[in-house]
Amino acid sequence: MELQNYSLVSEFVLYGLCTSQHLQHVFFILFSGIYVATVLGNLIIVVTVISDPHLHSSPMYFLLGNLSFLDIWLASFATPKMIRDFLSDQKLISFGGCMAQIFFLHFIGGSEMVLLVSMAYDRYVAICKPLHYMTMMSRQTCVGLVLVSWVTGFVHSISQIAFTVNLPYCGPNEVDSFFCDLPLVIKLACTDTYVLGILMISDSGLLSMSCFVLLLVSYAVILITVQQHAAGGASKALSTCSAHITVVLLFFGPCIFIYVWPFTGIQKYVTLFYSVLTPLFNPLIYSLRNKEMKVALRKLFRMEYIFLGEKNIFKYN
Repeated sequence: MELQNYSLVSEFVLYGLCTSQHLQHVFFILFSGIYVATVLGNLIIVVTVISDPHLHSSPMYFLLGNLSFLDIWLASFATPKMIRDFLSDQKLISFGGCMAQIFFLHFIGGSEMVLLVSMAYDRYVAICKPLHYMTMMSRQTCVGLVLVSWVTGFVHSISQIAFTVNLPYCGPNEVDSFFCDLPLVIKLACTDTYVLGILMISDSGLLSMSCFVLLLVSYAVILITVQQHAAGGASKALSTCSAHITVVLLFFGPCIFIYVWPFTGIQKYVTLFYSVLTPLFNPLIYSLRNKEMKVALRKLFRMEYIFLGEKNIFKYN
């Protein structure tokens, strides 16, 4: 195809979630509340882990703090624009903004997948090799695991965006979603992208499936090991790892669906669950089901209350 006969696309039109103006106003209020709660919830976990010496020195909570940090970015790469677009008649995004959304989605998503595998490894060592836990999960090891997750996410994202950004886009420019996602954008290119699309989607699918299988194997080994060495071990291990298993299912379920059936009509609603709701559930799951986290949160709020009280005393004196 001779591209000089076509004008290149400089912006994309997003369909959003719906066309009803009344529903969009309702969604504006709903998702504004969800976004604020998501950011505050995950930020509180990050601050709690940093401020509490016991949690900060614990490998599990160090990884949890990093997960919450990633969830803040996962909730922020597209949700603020979606909220703003609920009040706009025309939902436009620049070409650069579209590519940036694809980059950050795969960067953050890939990093979080590997981090969840690291958290499963942490639970495996804690339950199956408790005597060697602090040696095997030293601070250096934890930092290395976090760095590996970030590097893996970055390399994965670069491999996706390098091909996407160089494709010729000359129309149409309408994306049937509330943000730019890889399967939806590459099919708008003015060239045959079938083989390239399969390769790029397979890349994301392979990362999702390989991490998911590793997680399943890790938790299966934990359950089997504890069942063999403790009475009622299966239920105890399930109780210990239930928060992690819940997060894994919530995170990987939509991801695998998107990249196994990438062109289905309900993809944008599945993506909504993955990018908006999952980051909200994580702080709720970890804070409500974890005694140490609840104790640390009470200490944090008590310290904040005392600090504000002393500040008011000095103010009036």
